[in-house]
Amino acid sequence: MRTRSFLSAGKRSGWLLVLWLLGSLALRAQPAPAPSTGPGTAVLVPPPTAVPLVGPFTLAFRLSGVALVGQPEFPELEGFRKGGQARTTTTRLLPGGRRTTELTFTQRYLPYAEGDYQVPPFDLTVNGQVLHSPGGRVRVGAGPTPPATAGAAMPPGTAVGSLDQLLGKPKPQNFYEPPDFASLALEADQPRVYMGQGVHVALYFYLRPADQALLNFYDFNGQLTELLRQLRQPTTWEVPAVQPSVLPDTVRRAGGQVYLRFRLAENTYYPLTAQPLRFPALALTLTKFKLLKKPQPGDTERLAIYKTYTAPALTIAVRPLPPRPGGADSSSVAVGDYVLSEGISGTRFRTGEAFTYTFGVEGSGNMAALQLPLPRLRPGQGLEIYGPTIREEALPDGRQRKSFRFRVVAHRPGPVPLDSLFHLLFFNPTTAHYGTLRAEVNPFVEGAAQALATGAQPADDPFYGPALARADAQLQPLDIYQQVSRYASWLVAGLLVVATGGWWRARRG
Repeated sequence: MRTRSFLSAGKRSGWLLVLWLLGSLALRAQPAPAPSTGPGTAVLVPPPTAVPLVGPFTLAFRLSGVALVGQPEFPELEGFRKGGQARTTTTRLLPGGRRTTELTFTQRYLPYAEGDYQVPPFDLTVNGQVLHSPGGRVRVGAGPTPPATAGAAMPPGTAVGSLDQLLGKPKPQNFYEPPDFASLALEADQPRVYMGQGVHVALYFYLRPADQALLNFYDFNGQLTELLRQLRQPTTWEVPAVQPSVLPDTVRRAGGQVYLRFRLAENTYYPLTAQPLRFPALALTLTKFKLLKKPQPGDTERLAIYKTYTAPALTIAVRPLPPRPGGADSSSVAVGDYVLSEGISGTRFRTGEAFTYTFGVEGSGNMAALQLPLPRLRPGQGLEIYGPTIREEALPDGRQRKSFRFRVVAHRPGPVPLDSLFHLLFFNPTTAHYGTLRAEVNPFVEGAAQALATGAQPADDPFYGPALARADAQLQPLDIYQQVSRYASWLVAGLLVVATGGWWRARRG
């Protein structure tokens, strides 16, 4: 009987073990519970994997049941610039008559150029909840806008509303595209220039006044950044124009037709080498509206599409400067159409009396790079020259002026040879000849000759003279101050040990 009870107990234990194993396997086979989407829960919206160049890439999250606290900080993405943000609130009716609200928060990113881009992993904190995104890749192409995902920003021309849901979206075949006479043009004021000569290049968009209702700029700031990058020339000194006005100019083009001209970019380039300036073909995308073929009274529907305008590539030839007379180097010669404008504080002076002389250069050229060679004084000339003080200003006729103001002191009587001291060699690209601007005023100095002030010497000083005479002229090591600091530290440490020993003995006694 005892043996049979042991066997029955063993069978029961075996069955219990089998049931425990089956239960464990069943629990493992069950799928993981889905993330909660109850009140106060935020989830990320899957981003699109492909967007057009003219459309935005979006990152978004949904928040259910509670209000959003604070402003979530979305990451910066390489190859994109942040655009605007959008909030969409949806109210849902649940079983039992309960209502819940769902907020979709969207951050737009505008691409700079086509290509494949990597979206790195990032964390987003929403109402204290940390949402993690593993990142991914996105393709930016030139095709039409792909179907928008939930929560994504809608591109221009896509209308979504209650009327669209009831009556359907406008059918493209009911619209027609009216012709327009707009164009994008890259214009230069000269087809070829010399090295150092300025060439004015401007990017214009021409539009007839009647076409203003058909066209509209789209993502202008984002496109302008890329256009300015393509206009850069690494072999030039680039001088940007004043910030273009948002208001267009009214001009007449071929045939006398009136156009509105928008100045998108404007620079002056001064070539530093003989390499030609090559500007690539440029493109600008605008929003254009199609019109209804058979409009009915009260119909104001328009269908927005994208239209790209291109400006052909532009090449400007650069010619090297001709050889200077005498075979001298021409690389440091100023280039421009210049005239001399000088001034002086008087014509007759006394020896030792200071006067001011201004050497001014007026005309058109790269005034920022214009430098006047400093005067070279010969021994025994009896002159002291200080300065210059440089000033640049714009003249009313559009030219520029750069002045160099000097302070001169003459210690010998007679005429002051300013013409041999102040002169500027330049190349005139209009006449293709070299010229020299030379001082023309001839001041005269009267009085007895004076010795040049050489400045006070330290040995002549009543205090420093004797101190220098008593000073030790022996050379000292460079680390002398570090050695003194080290010895002082040792001394302080020794005194501290002695003081500690005295305190300990006094306490024992």
